[in-house]
Amino acid sequence: MILTINQYHNLIANSDLTRSLDQFRSEFASSGSVDRVRLTFVVQKKDDPTNQMFVFFPEARSVGVAHIREYISKMSKESVTNGIIVYGGSMSPLTEKVRTSLPSNYRLEKFHESDLLVNITEHELVPQHRILNDEQKKDILKRYRLRETQLPRISLDDPVARYYGMVR
Repeated sequence: MILTINQYHNLIANSDLTRSLDQFRSEFASSGSVDRVRLTFVVQKKDDPTNQMFVFFPEARSVGVAHIREYISKMSKESVTNGIIVYGGSMSPLTEKVRTSLPSNYRLEKFHESDLLVNITEHELVPQHRILNDEQKKDILKRYRLRETQLPRISLDDPVARYYGMVR
């Protein structure tokens, strides 16, 4: 089954989710700049609390190989196999190569901050997307008398596919 960010729920208190901008600034940006390391958090899948994901916010503007190794080490220590990096600057081609060539049991996605300014799934021009489990997919194939190869494909680089964490 495909894991999506919507299938996870935060281990963050409701008071943290309803925090005002001024409250956020006083807690995470008291020195004038945001303490991005303190923003790191863990989420878990609603129906499987053992399936967790880290969300990292690198302090450095440029994400390097050392950051990737640090995150994988942290994930390994906590027995977490999924992660997201939300970065504000750049990621070198070598860092990207290291990130994409991680062992198959680790998945570390990346999002630039600018990709997350607007929730594209709520935009009026983006059609509703729904991820099907295996049983729902079989029902669709049976109802329309299709083979799996006849279903439309979505690119893994598609913004909605990235938002939902779709995997091939």
